[in-house]
Amino acid sequence: MGIIIGIDVGISTTKIVGVQDMKVMSPLRITATDPVTSLYGAFGKYVYENQIPLEEIDQVVLTGVGSAYIDKPVYGLPTSKCDEFIADGLGARFESGLDKIIVVSMGTGTTLVLCDGNEIRHLGGISMGGGTLAGLSRIMLQTSDIQQVSEMAKNGNISNVNLLIGDISTKPLPGLPMDVTASLFGKAQTDSVKEDIAVGLIHTVLQTIGSAAVLAALHTDINEFVMIGNLSLLPQCAEVFPMMENLYNVHFRIPKYSQYCTAIGAALEYAYKSQKRSV
Repeated sequence: MGIIIGIDVGISTTKIVGVQDMKVMSPLRITATDPVTSLYGAFGKYVYENQIPLEEIDQVVLTGVGSAYIDKPVYGLPTSKCDEFIADGLGARFESGLDKIIVVSMGTGTTLVLCDGNEIRHLGGISMGGGTLAGLSRIMLQTSDIQQVSEMAKNGNISNVNLLIGDISTKPLPGLPMDVTASLFGKAQTDSVKEDIAVGLIHTVLQTIGSAAVLAALHTDINEFVMIGNLSLLPQCAEVFPMMENLYNVHFRIPKYSQYCTAIGAALEYAYKSQKRSV
């Protein structure tokens, strides 16, 4: 089999990977002003940098909200589309090596996808994600650059803005250690420094997403969560999710290519279908 190109087309950001013989090749991300420019820019850069002749590409598979803007074959190549939730599930399952998980796709908002063997099902989502972080940062920190906010947050102190159990109780409550958050931004003041606000905003978004994932798993026997999407790259994930693991007795996993899982899953869907046809 030749190369399958999976492309996750966002409104302004496109992620592209090649898959050949079930191996992921050189993921790449491009940002542009619109989905069509982003898609073609990503594709052109990808095949050029990896020196891939067009005749070696068997299929281009599009997914993501921006794929709705594409209604023609990409550079005349065989082109198809993959449901984004299926792509999330296949990519996260492949990258994590786990068959029974809830995929938490942290993009502009957050979607939750259940994977249980061959069953992949969209559970729902919440309107909390990178868009929330960017918007609140724009208002409170005068920037919507999430990388800048993350750097700022490294010098912040979360206990200066969040109300903790230790602030309201002299001893741990049942199942709630002293350092667990009682109220997000419950201690914030009008003169809180930007660094504390930055870390508070990031913790607010990540804790809310983590809690939503845990609630989505209630009445199931799933305790493995695979975190994908751009927010999974935030260094603060290493602070927030281990704390939530201890609190809820679950596992939050961030795979190597976490931000590319949806593009990987799109390519894999075509690869799996091709394998079935050849049997």
